Amino acid sequence: MKTIHLPASDEVIRELRVGEPVLLNGVMVTGRDAAHKWMVETFIKKTREPKGDDLQVYEELKKLLNGGIIYHCGPVVSRDENGEYRFLAAGPTTSIREEPYQADVMKHFNVKGVIGKGGMGAKTLKGCQETPGVYLHAIGGAASYIAQSVTKVLGVFKLEFGVPEALWVIEVKDFPAVVTMDSHGGSQHAAIDEASKKVLEELLAKPY
Repeated sequence: MKTIHLPASDEVIRELRVGEPVLLNGVMVTGRDAAHKWMVETFIKKTREPKGDDLQVYEELKKLLNGGIIYHCGPVVSRDENGEYRFLAAGPTTSIREEPYQADVMKHFNVKGVIGKGGMGAKTLKGCQETPGVYLHAIGGAASYIAQSVTKVLGVFKLEFGVPEALWVIEVKDFPAVVTMDSHGGSQHAAIDEASKKVLEELLAKPY
């Protein structure tokens, strides 16, 4: 099992291959539907004018995401009497919803990894090759277990999106994941889709 320290270099990312388990250490940012839509519309395609603290948040994200990771996660978060946040649950959410946005976000911010569940499509796979980057599959149904890897909540952006959709800046130690899309065009998800399609075709071709 490889230990990856964030931010990660191109060289480290290119060494990773589909099927390899990794442990992630360092700072990552959570982001789901609202965050990706906001990033693309406001700063990449620029179909929306920046408002409020948008530009300030953008400058912070450029630093955090350069060589960093986006985690598709809608956490359950508590806050203590001192105002400190803590993740109670931090399971991955379904990644395919971000397929229209992910490659553009990866290339614009130099994001080296995306974590989620269920895999992503051809556009993101191409983005992994070009950036370069990887897609990492986290353990579905283990939200409390994964939350133990979050050692500290360093901050939060765009809390007005709601707690699950906000961009949480977290520090992690030995966060477990598996590479399922790599920077060389390998995709475990595409391979499974192809194999499943073949089996289905064989079943449909059988006489009853």
